[in-house]
Amino acid sequence: MKRTLERAPSGFTDWQGSHDDSQSESESALRTEEKATGRQGWFGETPLPQLRGTSQQELVQKGRWGEGQEQGGGCCSAWLSRAAPMGPEEGWYLLLCLALSGAAADPAERQWQAVDVVLDCFLVEEGRNLGGFAGSRNMVKAMLVLRQVPVLDDGSLEGFIDFQGGTLAKDNPSITFEASVNLVQIPQAEALLHADCNGKEVTCEISYYFLQTTEKAAWFITNVQVSGEGPDISMVMKTPRDAENGAVLHPTLNLPLSPRGTVQTTVELQVTTQTPSLSLLLGSSASLHCGFSVAPGLVLTSVEWRRQHKGSGQMVYRWTKGQQHAKREGATLEPEQLLLAGDASLTLPSLTLKDEGTYICQITTSLYQAQQNIHFHIQASPKVRLSLANKAVPATLVCNIAGYYPLDMTVKWTREELGGAPILVSGASFSGLRQSSDGTYSISSFLTPEPGPEGTTYTCQITHISLEQPLSVSTWIAPPEQETTFGVLFASGLFLLALLFLGLQR
Repeated sequence: MKRTLERAPSGFTDWQGSHDDSQSESESALRTEEKATGRQGWFGETPLPQLRGTSQQELVQKGRWGEGQEQGGGCCSAWLSRAAPMGPEEGWYLLLCLALSGAAADPAERQWQAVDVVLDCFLVEEGRNLGGFAGSRNMVKAMLVLRQVPVLDDGSLEGFIDFQGGTLAKDNPSITFEASVNLVQIPQAEALLHADCNGKEVTCEISYYFLQTTEKAAWFITNVQVSGEGPDISMVMKTPRDAENGAVLHPTLNLPLSPRGTVQTTVELQVTTQTPSLSLLLGSSASLHCGFSVAPGLVLTSVEWRRQHKGSGQMVYRWTKGQQHAKREGATLEPEQLLLAGDASLTLPSLTLKDEGTYICQITTSLYQAQQNIHFHIQASPKVRLSLANKAVPATLVCNIAGYYPLDMTVKWTREELGGAPILVSGASFSGLRQSSDGTYSISSFLTPEPGPEGTTYTCQITHISLEQPLSVSTWIAPPEQETTFGVLFASGLFLLALLFLGLQR
């Protein structure tokens, strides 16, 4: 029985092609409890050789991931405790096991559910260049359907409404890509699903990816960005050009269409970052995230990290076939995580201002290449000191702000009478800007105080991007009467002492 289309929030739709209840019942039957055996080469009750070619989706369907089994945490711990080295196939399954078993720490024991993620995109139709970067910006609306992506159900997927592929409205995009993700992982798919509800904007752009090969296929690269804290995801998709007898071709792409009128593709490489923009303090350590997932049969050949800043670029780190080359002192990544978990994150210790810039994580396989950009900013918090330059009337207050970066900074002076509210004060002057050898800035602000009859508290307040809240330093200035009286008494005392001294001399 076919399901009907009802209104659903954007992103919370499940693509319905030829989906019926009998298929759902068979999928539900596969969701059985997996028990860890602790035996080498076994996944639950299934030996690894029988799982050759098993997709991520099928592994999700085979069990309820993340439920703490009595035998040491399931298949993940069984593999991790092995003394023998793992082969590429076993490492791939361990990667899936580790990624999907993250629900173990969730007290609610949430279940994985395979759903379709539907994204509004733009397709760059013209200008194919080697390496997957489009040369022109002739963009048309398109739709991308990521088929059956495993996500953790937090309760919001209850009553999930299917997306009917055969009931597209006339104003819907004329190009719909239906992408299988069985061969790779799509990390943080929840961020794509819940973007609208969280007030985030998802940007999706699809471009041609040109390869010098005789294979009858077309390739596209999709770049997905979630506003705010990300993630950013790049995917290389492969589309076969071989058309079955009687298949209809897309009028502009010249690619075969499925019976649902979609262009069917398969994601074979995915590169992602959870930190598309990152700011850290001077002197701290940084971890620039870069993860990837490749289809079985593809071989990782190199990982490169480059930095670009103010029009110049340089190599920071390179891994190729087990060899590591660090151009920046102390830069490292973990080779074990690289090969087993697809983690190419870069660690930079003891940050200096020279580390600032845009970092490019480039993943190269035996067939494809994709990258992610991370905008990395260094900050230094200001140190503030408030002092009175001289005690004479009129006195001068000096607010010294030192060691801050970047340059933009705001100084605000306020005065507060006893029992009153702070009042903004104008008329402050500034010294020249100073820059130290480490690149940080310093400046001083001067103000002539005018204390009230009961004294006045003056405050120098600093606002800077490195501070979670403004930094304030205050001092109390005595009333002018006290200063005058003290001065008169002091002068009178000196005069009397002088007369007494002169009388004694006689």
